[in-house]
Amino acid sequence: MKKYNIAVVPGDGTGPEVIEESIKVLKTAARKCNFDFNFEYFDFGGERYLKTGETLNDNDIEKLKTKDAILLGAIGHPDVKPGILEKGILLKLRFALDQYINLRPVILYEGVDTPLKNKGPEDIDFVVVRENTEGLYCGAGGFLKKGTLDEVAVQDSINTRKGVERCIRFAFDYARKRNKEKKVTLCGKTNVLTYAFDLWERTFYEVASEYNDIKTDYAHVDATCMWMVKNPEYFDVIVTDNMFGDIITDLGAVIQGGMGIAAGGNINPSGVSMYEPIGGSAPKYTGKNIINPLAAIAAGQMMLEQLGEDKAAEMIESAIRKAVKENIKNLSAGKMGYGTKEVGDLIASYVELM
Repeated sequence: MKKYNIAVVPGDGTGPEVIEESIKVLKTAARKCNFDFNFEYFDFGGERYLKTGETLNDNDIEKLKTKDAILLGAIGHPDVKPGILEKGILLKLRFALDQYINLRPVILYEGVDTPLKNKGPEDIDFVVVRENTEGLYCGAGGFLKKGTLDEVAVQDSINTRKGVERCIRFAFDYARKRNKEKKVTLCGKTNVLTYAFDLWERTFYEVASEYNDIKTDYAHVDATCMWMVKNPEYFDVIVTDNMFGDIITDLGAVIQGGMGIAAGGNINPSGVSMYEPIGGSAPKYTGKNIINPLAAIAAGQMMLEQLGEDKAAEMIESAIRKAVKENIKNLSAGKMGYGTKEVGDLIASYVELM
C-alpha cells in the first residue's frame, strides 16, 4: 500500500482546529482509495517563537525536505509583531523549498453566495498562477539616511528569466491539464513597469509559441481586477508576478464566497509543496468550534491532486460541493449551522458513501 509522508504544521489560532478536520477527511479518502499517510507534526508558529525566539531552523528545513508534502493550518499570533512569523516561516519555507508557484483556484460552488450580482458557478471558475519566490517579495532593497527628513527607502523587484519562464510554463501546462477554455491570460503592467514586464511579456509569448492549442491574452492588473468583478467568466488561467498575484487572489477569494472556502498551494512541481487555507489564524475564534474548516479540507484535496491521487481528490471535492449545496447555510464562522468538528464529520461521511 502506498504511504505518503506528510508534514503537518497546525500553527496558530484556529489553525489546529481546521487541520484536524482536514486530516479526518484525508484519512477517510485514503482508506476508501487504498493508500495511507504518515503524519508528522511540527510546532512552527507564534507559541514556539514566544517560548524560544526561534521561527524555523536549518534542521527543520532538512526534515521537511524528506516529506512528500506539507499541510499548514495558519501562521499569525496576536502577541508577535506582524512580519516576524510570515518572513521567518512562510517566506523562508517558500525560498528554502523553492516553492515557486502559488496556485489559487477561484471556484464558486453551487449554494455559496457571491457578492457579484447575477453571477453563478458557471461564471466563476478560474485559476491564478502566481510566481512565488521573486518580485518585490525577495527582500531586496534598503534605506538611506533612515530616520531623517532626507530618508530614502528602496524596494527592488527581482525578476529572472528562469523564474519567469518556469512560472509561465507551469500556467500553460495547467491550462492544458484543466482542459476547459484552454486560455492563459498574462496579468501585468507593461505600460509602467517597463523592465520587469517587458521580460514577462516577451517570455510569455515565446513560451506560448510551444503551446498551439492554448489561447493567449494580456490584461493590465487594474483591468484584471475590473474584469474579475464584472466578467469573471472571461478567465481560465491567469499568470502573474508575486505582488499582483497576492492582490488578485484575495479578490478571487471574495468573489468565490470568502476566506472560508479558499485554499491554495505553494508548489514545487519536482519537490516538496505546501498546502493551506487562505483565511489566516482568526485568533478571536480559537477554541470555540465555530471556524469554517472547508478551506483546510480543500487544501488537503489540492494536496491529493498534486500527489497524483486524483480519485481521492475528486471524492473530497464532490463532498464539499454536496455539503455547501445541501447542508451548510453560510460559510462565515458561527453561521454555518454546524460546528467546526461537525463540518469535518459531514464531509468525511459524504466521502465514506462514495
